[in-house]
Amino acid sequence: MDGALAGIAHYDLSNGVADFDHTEVSPAYNGRGLGTTLVKGALDQVRAAGTWKVRATCPFVVTFLKRHPEYNDLVVP
Repeated sequence: MDGALAGIAHYDLSNGVADFDHTEVSPAYNGRGLGTTLVKGALDQVRAAGTWKVRATCPFVVTFLKRHPEYNDLVVP
């Protein structure tokens, strides 16, 4: 954000499944919705790649996916 690293969404890619295991926003940027923007952008990239599925082990990503069923097609059953 404004040239500074504001947060990360980490995933481990194995066998075509991106396991989102950690999301973190710098405390200086808390409360701005950046975590949601970050996860949405990452999932949109997964969708654009067209060959991956998603597993969420990060609690933030789990909650995001529950609130955004439009990404259900990406989630590994």
